[in-house]
Amino acid sequence: MTLINWTPETQRAFTRENLLFTHNIADSDLFSEEALIALIDRYPRDSVEVFTMGYDPTVFGEWYLGRKTAKDGTELDGRALMEAVKHGRLWLNLRRVNHADPAVADLCDRIFAEVAEKTGTHNLKTDLGLLISSPNAHVVYHLDMPMVMLWQVRGVKKVYLYPADAGFFTDRQIEGIALRESDENLPYDPAFDDRAMIHDLKPGEMLTWPQNAPHRIVNGDMVNVSLSIEFMTPRALWHANIIYANGLLRRLFGLNPSLARSPKILEPLKIVFARAYKLMSGGFKGHKSPLTPAFSLDPQRPGTIIYDDGVTPFVPPASQKPGKAA
Repeated sequence: MTLINWTPETQRAFTRENLLFTHNIADSDLFSEEALIALIDRYPRDSVEVFTMGYDPTVFGEWYLGRKTAKDGTELDGRALMEAVKHGRLWLNLRRVNHADPAVADLCDRIFAEVAEKTGTHNLKTDLGLLISSPNAHVVYHLDMPMVMLWQVRGVKKVYLYPADAGFFTDRQIEGIALRESDENLPYDPAFDDRAMIHDLKPGEMLTWPQNAPHRIVNGDMVNVSLSIEFMTPRALWHANIIYANGLLRRLFGLNPSLARSPKILEPLKIVFARAYKLMSGGFKGHKSPLTPAFSLDPQRPGTIIYDDGVTPFVPPASQKPGKAA
């Protein structure tokens, strides 16, 4: 039994176009409420990420990392974290769950076996992330270096997908992401929406898009559960190394390479250069500033954020009552 609906057209266009599929895992016992709580509890504790964000989904840079603890250091278990998501403004991220949980690993293996069978692609670096997020939470405009599939399990989220061309980011910006100088967030222009594919992603649906296509997401007024599955194909890995090499050429030698106009004949040389640099130097030291925790949670008042001293809290709009989940 297949997990994803396929047509001859989607099989040919996979990884090359924005594609919407239906899938049959939304009702899987793996993702029931109790199963999710148990999965959070057995997932490596230090790898659980909790974020909060501002209230305008188009504003760049409003994103705080939090702790999985109360102010006194008491650990919040899976049930308490789930309650915090339900009542607060949080984005719970469990990365690479397939590397930590056998049942999820089996599902991930089945997904990529099917993808390989239907499309003929050879999939590398396959990572399945679990996203559990609050009503009306959002992720701002950004792009990912790997290929991505976004599977919706619970709730509805509005997904904005933008073309992966130079009109939506600069060469320097995408190079900075590849070199780890910056995170994946990008400056946003509302005019970009004129060329966006906009879709309300529902349970039982999956979206995938071309490599490096920018996107942003806004949850509906309900808890969302999604799978963010990242992977590389040989073609995608080649492309990522071209970006990496271009970034090195710009930063080390003052050149001005263009991803769109990169001569095909030079690409093998760039790949060798990128691989050799990583091998000899351990990779470009981009000095990306790591996120540091800026808030704790209150288990007695689920969803309440206790900001650290000196951190400016995000203030809800006047139309929203204080303490209401947003």
